[in-house]
Amino acid sequence: MELFAPRGTNDILPDAVGGWQYLERIVRETCERYGYREIRLPLFEHTEVFARGVGETTDIVEKEMYTFQDRSGRSLTLRPEGTAQVVRAFIEHKLYGKALPFKVYYIGPMFRYERPQKGRYRQFHQFGVEALGSASPLLDVEMIALPISLYRAAGLHEFEVHINSIGCHVCRPAYREKLTAYLSERREALCPTCLERLERNPLRVLDCKNPGCREATEGAPKSHEHLCTECHDHFSTVRAGLDAVGIRYVLNPRLVRGLDYYSRTVFELIGLDLGAQDALGGGGRYDGLVEQCGGPPTPAVGFAVGMERLLLSLEARDALRSDGRAPQVYVAALGDAARSRALEIALAMRQAGLRTELDYEDRSLKAQMRTAQRSGAQYVVILGDDELAAGRAAVRKMATGEQSEVPLTGIVQWLEGRVNG
Repeated sequence: MELFAPRGTNDILPDAVGGWQYLERIVRETCERYGYREIRLPLFEHTEVFARGVGETTDIVEKEMYTFQDRSGRSLTLRPEGTAQVVRAFIEHKLYGKALPFKVYYIGPMFRYERPQKGRYRQFHQFGVEALGSASPLLDVEMIALPISLYRAAGLHEFEVHINSIGCHVCRPAYREKLTAYLSERREALCPTCLERLERNPLRVLDCKNPGCREATEGAPKSHEHLCTECHDHFSTVRAGLDAVGIRYVLNPRLVRGLDYYSRTVFELIGLDLGAQDALGGGGRYDGLVEQCGGPPTPAVGFAVGMERLLLSLEARDALRSDGRAPQVYVAALGDAARSRALEIALAMRQAGLRTELDYEDRSLKAQMRTAQRSGAQYVVILGDDELAAGRAAVRKMATGEQSEVPLTGIVQWLEGRVNG
């Protein structure tokens, strides 16, 4: 039987992990500077968490969720996104009774059954940021500023910020009615998917990439022109806040986001070097979701970013760095007695905090030195019968080839004083 990873999944091998660690470090450092703390959530939830939270009419719930029954017959779903989970945790642990806003971030794998494509997999990785408990438009500005800071810290500068407002439960019904009337007159130009959306979620038609649908919606009513007074004032303050902090943006009336829970401000960050699959991440307000899921009325805003897409964009700009760390010391031993002592020395170095590797096979010194060179080790400790008898080891600095004789009893301290972190 030939074994291979399931379609839409991939192995992140050790040579690539350093890039992931680099990005994860930037995520954590940036989020914590903005006052967000990490939250860790289950990989699966009761299906209702996503059906109620994400929305019954979304593509995720209708077509993309990995749903299964456990041995007790309960319906469970591998998480396709993180916001509904944060809301569930917020309600379950009564976090609305503590200091607000509740500000958290998460990093981890998500699962959606969709056609794999560049930067998008069936098991993919997201980081997300959520702030629950404040309706302030200044929090919207912060939520847009945070990923911009993060991208720039990671070395990415080629992107655009797109924003829109899709209103609230007060003004959206009237807008939806106008949009439906407009689209109904152009039904023949809509794709089959958008004909279904027309009945259940007409705003999603605006987001369709089908050329016929885009042409049909060219003159469609714009949501930001049909806002109630409160939504209008909120969006005006968001735009003024972005202007005040120097964030340039594109007002995009087609931007509606794909999940039912969004309200008022929505935004996306668009990479300029990814071709057709250009969305780096996005988010917006979801002021009614906590109440919809059984909690108290709680305004909220957040965003999520696909890590694979972001890594691709960093690679395209030659901006991806690695936090993968090479061994600092490599111990090369010749002979059984030397190998036994080499293990003892290596363990002592590791306990002292030095990243140390050693040879486990009976290979020639030349072969061991080649391995040490490839590993990136800064120093090589060379130990054979003569060195054991003399109680000393030869230590070579790989960058210069300089070699020193060091007593075995003090070799750990000697290296501690010379190795760079």
